[in-house]
Amino acid sequence: MSDKTTHFGFETVPEGEKAGRVRGVFGNVASKYDVMNDAMSLGIHRIWKDAMMDWLAPRAGQRLLDVAGGTGDISFRFLDRAGSGHATVLDLTEQMLIEGRKRAEADQMAASLDWVVGDAMALPFEDNTFDVYTISFGIRNVTRPQEALNEAFRVLRPGGRLMVLEFSQIPNDMMQKVYDLYSFNIIPRLGQMIANDRDSYQYLVESIRQFPDQETFLQMVRDAGFGQAKYRNLSLGIACLHSGWKI
Repeated sequence: MSDKTTHFGFETVPEGEKAGRVRGVFGNVASKYDVMNDAMSLGIHRIWKDAMMDWLAPRAGQRLLDVAGGTGDISFRFLDRAGSGHATVLDLTEQMLIEGRKRAEADQMAASLDWVVGDAMALPFEDNTFDVYTISFGIRNVTRPQEALNEAFRVLRPGGRLMVLEFSQIPNDMMQKVYDLYSFNIIPRLGQMIANDRDSYQYLVESIRQFPDQETFLQMVRDAGFGQAKYRNLSLGIACLHSGWKI
């Protein structure tokens, strides 16, 4: 047994426990996940995901792996933009995938979609399989994010693209304080009101604060082997897009 520890929100836990606890969080909130995303971000998460697609510029015939793909938001956007292609939605939590399959887009795009339960740190795919790898608001929940990035590099084909959308650090102390007040005081209450689950949303807020800043994560992308690694702040840095290429 490993004695290594990691963070689960602000709590320190054995590494072996984190995946199960994350699975529990998202299993609890799966049925209200999309509603809560709109409530927490005032709908702005949709703009961020569209910005991700704008920078990615999907092309016809590409194969996407969307990790922590949950209810399919990114995969649906990708297939709509590409016009043709294939998307594999992978998530640690089966309940999230079940909710994704219920959405109208899932029926319309069924022939171009796969839904897979799996771990970002040990992807069940061969090397050089996908043209694009995306992970949206999910990598901070991975026990060892560097291993997830290494796996992304492995399963991408040469010339493949990595895109990571994640909450980040606002490079303005006053704005960060205002955002912290909102996050810690409003989001858990919304979780209680909408999903009847304050604790899960308390964890989600805390997990954002534990995630590396933009430059630190950019170096992690480079350490995984990606070239031309860059990032773009969204909404003053509340969220951030990181991109890299398997060259």
